[in-house]
Amino acid sequence: MAITAPPIDIGIPAAQREQIAQGLGRVLADSTVLYAKTHGFHWNVTGPMFNTLHLMFMEQYTELWTALDGIAERIRALGFPAPYGGSAIGGLSSIQESEGVPAAMAMVRELVEGHEAVARTIRSVFSLADEANDQPTADLLTQRLQIHEKTAWMLRSLLEG
Repeated sequence: MAITAPPIDIGIPAAQREQIAQGLGRVLADSTVLYAKTHGFHWNVTGPMFNTLHLMFMEQYTELWTALDGIAERIRALGFPAPYGGSAIGGLSSIQESEGVPAAMAMVRELVEGHEAVARTIRSVFSLADEANDQPTADLLTQRLQIHEKTAWMLRSLLEG
């Protein structure tokens, strides 16, 4: 005899949970593409700032890797499958993959653009979480937004001067 899970009753109607999960899916997709891009840049960076950028990119992709799990788990807690796989992630992400291996400062510029794109995607989901009184999602989004804005600022600082 199969055991079935009870319906989800966390105080957020199914339709709102689905909208939030879809928004989080876009955040997950953007974060996944940004993770892969950052890791690829870590492997391929060259030039006079090699050591600095190699280590900075490693810190950034490690943070992103950890964040992916939290975002996916929130989608699951809302009762929906987390998107995965290249075509699903590519179809949901607003971040384009890199072509070839950019020069070091072009890598930095692409990562600034990537972190800003994730920040915009996060902001687009806030209203859904607020409207549903979904504090755990709002908290997750706030934490992610702080990290992406700070990282974009730090990377942008390398491009000045």
